[in-house]
Amino acid sequence: MEGAAALYNPRTVEEVFRDFKGRRAGMIKALTTDVEEFYQQCDPEDQMVIGGGEKENLCLYGFPSEQWEVNLPAEEVPPELPEPALGINFARDGMQEKDWLSLVAVHSDAWLIAVAFYFGARFGFDKADRKRLFNMINDLPTIFEVVTGAAKKQVKEKPSVPNHGSNKSKTNPKMRAAESQGKDSRASQVKDEDEVVDEEDEEDEHGETLCGACGENYASDEFWICCDICEKWFHGKCVKITPARAEHIKQYKCPSCSNKRVRP
Repeated sequence: MEGAAALYNPRTVEEVFRDFKGRRAGMIKALTTDVEEFYQQCDPEDQMVIGGGEKENLCLYGFPSEQWEVNLPAEEVPPELPEPALGINFARDGMQEKDWLSLVAVHSDAWLIAVAFYFGARFGFDKADRKRLFNMINDLPTIFEVVTGAAKKQVKEKPSVPNHGSNKSKTNPKMRAAESQGKDSRASQVKDEDEVVDEEDEEDEHGETLCGACGENYASDEFWICCDICEKWFHGKCVKITPARAEHIKQYKCPSCSNKRVRP
């Protein structure tokens, strides 16, 4: 396990929130872009105690460095930090992969809240600090919402968001990049008040779109690409796709859709 993790103690609301975001990003990575590796590491057959023949109880850890790890729980009792859900590997082959990942996501959300408010209690956050911390956390979609696509569906269901359905990705998976470039060029032209208002509204609508890998919002100065299979949007940097490379992709599949295979 990451050696410095147990010694890292954020002391302000901003530091605790930064710690929360880092751990959250790592766990989202495990359940989305790194899902194939995560699935394999949780194989119950690979977790046999030498000589005893018993399966190990594994946990999914997220670290402030935005990394993740599947490991045994800490040996200290009580541990330095609250422990994640124990034995996530036991259910792996007993249910559908999608349902299992959703279950791990739910428990991961619960663990992140536990860690954040553990720090809050340890360093004496008052009522106002706790409320501010919760509001900052609540502004982000949960890991469960990111993994299941619920956060994206909420955006699609809003009537004020046009062309965020299936039609956009079918015609051009690089459309988000083109939109960004179009905005940049239009910004240099003289506009009347109506044009300015329309563009601000459009940016607000796009700003509600969330990256399927990191869960962060859309920004007009970033390159995005849409998966033609699950129709989720991703930062190009999160899935290692550049605008130049995207121009040669006829049908883009995100890492999760590329790695999916039929489970027995």
